[in-house]
Amino acid sequence: MSEIDAIQRTKGMPVTVQSLCDDLAALGVTDGMVLMVHSSMSSLGWVSGGPVAVVHALERAIGDEGTLVMPTHSGDFSEPSQWKNPPVPEMWWETIRQTMPSFDADMTPTRGMGVVPEAFRRQSGAVRSIHPSDSFAARGPQAEAIVADHTIDFPTGEGSPLARLYDLNGWVLLIGVDYLNATSLHLAESRADYPRKKEVMRGGPMTVDGRKTWVRFRDFDCDDSDFNKIGAAFSEETGLVRSGRLAYGNALLMPQRSLVDFAVGWIEENRI
Repeated sequence: MSEIDAIQRTKGMPVTVQSLCDDLAALGVTDGMVLMVHSSMSSLGWVSGGPVAVVHALERAIGDEGTLVMPTHSGDFSEPSQWKNPPVPEMWWETIRQTMPSFDADMTPTRGMGVVPEAFRRQSGAVRSIHPSDSFAARGPQAEAIVADHTIDFPTGEGSPLARLYDLNGWVLLIGVDYLNATSLHLAESRADYPRKKEVMRGGPMTVDGRKTWVRFRDFDCDDSDFNKIGAAFSEETGLVRSGRLAYGNALLMPQRSLVDFAVGWIEENRI
């Protein structure tokens, strides 16, 4: 969305840090939450201060005792033979593996995550997990515990920040996006047992013992095609999803542990 589109979407006054805080409080975001946020900046309308204001509002809403978490994936730092949007010629693959710089938690930008996570990961005090393609950033008292020891294998499974969020009874906030963006459902995929579940090999550039290395790692073949069905069923059957307006868009707030537990059962019953 262009800036003129954002202005036109904003029928009343501009969105501010305070107005976002008011909307977040009305939605149910409270002091001390461990909160995973997935966001679309364009859904909010014109925000005074842009993505920086959104980050400030989220942090003010959860207070000094809360911890904010966002996915900071960098899908372009990955195995080129698996790229689809867009693909690259096969003759390029080995050159890419040999020449792509190592993942750098401070420098490597996000890809496809939006401007809010990109602003958040750059903020002083934010820490980012070390994974070439599937990193997460966090800021707050629980940040180090959430992002530390992120395993290279199965990066959205038991050794991931998603599992640490589950351990901490965290929450998921979807701002202007649907359940396709809810990465916690990948944790459910990793835990579920279903007939067509399979492992795949992936790769990415990392620094190992001081040298750039193309690291290969195991993962599950993830499938988000039914994530919106899972989310709709979770909302209808549990009543645990809080919905409301956030600025000029919609937002959904839910307990992550309940979402993951429900999704495990749904996947095992429906993915046949």
